Amino acid sequence: MNVLESSGLGKRYGSTWALRDCTLAIPAGHVVALVGPNGAGKSTLLNLLAGLATPSAGSLAVLGGQPPGSPAALDGIAFVAQDTPLYKQLSAADMLHLTRNLNRHFDQATAEARLAGLGIPLKRRAGRLSGGQQAQLALTLALARRPRLLVLDEPVAMLDPVARHDFMATVLTAAVDDGVSVLLSSHVLAELERVADYLILMSRGRVQVAGEVDDLLAHHRVLTGPAHEAGRYGELLSVVHARHGAAQAHLLVRTNAATLSVPHGWEAHPVGLEELALAYLRVPDAAALPGPSRRRDAEPSEVTT
Repeated sequence: MNVLESSGLGKRYGSTWALRDCTLAIPAGHVVALVGPNGAGKSTLLNLLAGLATPSAGSLAVLGGQPPGSPAALDGIAFVAQDTPLYKQLSAADMLHLTRNLNRHFDQATAEARLAGLGIPLKRRAGRLSGGQQAQLALTLALARRPRLLVLDEPVAMLDPVARHDFMATVLTAAVDDGVSVLLSSHVLAELERVADYLILMSRGRVQVAGEVDDLLAHHRVLTGPAHEAGRYGELLSVVHARHGAAQAHLLVRTNAATLSVPHGWEAHPVGLEELALAYLRVPDAAALPGPSRRRDAEPSEVTT
């Protein structure tokens, strides 16, 4: 089952396209990192799949073919927006009561036990909780609905490192123990690298790269070699991004070949998720790159060096 499937999806506000030609098929069971700069179209995509906006072009289905915003989709998707939506004057207990009454399914006992384990008093007003506690309360309300897909829009942007770590640990536990699929938008690439196993990279309203993290990393390498040869090999290899020093050049390259032929005098190194994402985000017009997500005629083979 695909938790999200889109074809040519687009959203326009006036004459401006916030999202264009978005074609995705995300299988269930993944923690998906949605990465991109401000204005890339991430929040627009999340609002569309949550049924908070309607497409201007293309098609979109969630949870194995359900229309976004339909009763079945609303029951199966929990969405936590960027500003941690809570009524600040209500207590944590009041927020549990309100959320239970607004949803057809809500696990009150699990929610209360989770807040107790986190040391969050039920009688304390949401506005008097710390930023980390407010984020955990919003996440508890979402998870208590027993969703099949948990959607999080920049949930850790305002949290300190400890609160951020604890929040992400909870998300990962829900994914592993409860089988919840997660779609997580964030700028904190270091945290995403720890939990995500699927990547969607967006820029300028378009999807640039999409796929399982292990596959994407397996088909990219960093080549390090003499700077004066960088231009020569840049023409022979599929270079995503290049950094040039006085003596050495660093080329992040993409390959679909069974093996990567390393030029004499050069070295190949594995690439991490953060390095890969930053490389694509630095490309002036990444839409022109036929990356793994855009090559639907052939599946990349394993890369060895």
